[in-house]
Amino acid sequence: MAKSHHKAQEYLTTSELAEILGVSRIAIHKRIVKGDIKAIKIGRTYAIPKSYVSEAFGKEISPDRKRLIEKAVHRVVKEYSEVLIKLGKE
Repeated sequence: MAKSHHKAQEYLTTSELAEILGVSRIAIHKRIVKGDIKAIKIGRTYAIPKSYVSEAFGKEISPDRKRLIEKAVHRVVKEYSEVLIKLGKE
């Protein structure tokens, strides 16, 4: 019993995520079906990993995502450094 309760604490329901984001449960469901929100299907219900929510809100970034962001920032600075300097002076 304690193990299943522990597992339940690792996931949010569509209703819980909807309340956090201030949107409807249906809006969350549509975004899950579209693939915008990662979730697993348990029977007829979706469960959203809390780790995904933390990452999506910027509280926690995976190493792969961090490398991707750093690479993008480096490329932008390299390609647009002159423009960025001019914009900084305005």
